[in-house]
Amino acid sequence: MALIETTNLWKTYVMGAEEIHALRGVSISIERGEYVAIMGPSGSGKSTLMNLIGCLDTPSQGTYSLNGKQAGQMSDDELARIRNEEIGFVFQTFNLLPRATALHNVELPLIYAGVSAKVRHERASTALDKVELGDRKTHKPNELSGGQRQRVAIARALVNNPSIVLADEPTGNLDSKTGVEIMNLFERLHEAGNTIILVTHEPEVAAHAHRSIHIRDGQVEKDVRRVA
Repeated sequence: MALIETTNLWKTYVMGAEEIHALRGVSISIERGEYVAIMGPSGSGKSTLMNLIGCLDTPSQGTYSLNGKQAGQMSDDELARIRNEEIGFVFQTFNLLPRATALHNVELPLIYAGVSAKVRHERASTALDKVELGDRKTHKPNELSGGQRQRVAIARALVNNPSIVLADEPTGNLDSKTGVEIMNLFERLHEAGNTIILVTHEPEVAAHAHRSIHIRDGQVEKDVRRVA
């Protein structure tokens, strides 16, 4: 059973008298443990597809199943639980709390999940160790470089041991050297067994993934696997 399965996925927005089809019948299947880049130019529908995979939005038509469960049949509470526990999000803008330490920022999903303070500290510390920031746990975002902030965001995405790490333009705000370091980190996370889905318009970022799904005008243009 595939981890992610979309069948004839459409997303239509009504803008006044006009209908805009952001996705037009997208069917893809992603297995557990894959490292996939979703590529496409601005306005192609890749961000819309990411929002549907991340259960941040619902399709206008078609079905999406995650871990064998249909997202369209879940309650808002179930979808919120999946967003918190099954999916680790990494955004271009880091989305860290400015006054909180790295450790506290990483703990946030565990607070929402009702995990005890002792276990939260342990798991957040372990996640920061994984991204090589064990010595920066008490630092606040303004005391960290851009690359370190993104590592904190990745640690936060990992802290619930999610089924999927979903990264949206994760190197977009970083210089090229730091971007390479972050992509090397994703490679190590994938080798450790994480399923990674990367949304990007940059070919050099997508080149790190083992499979690239190209979206254009709301449809899958091509689906290419890298030959080892």
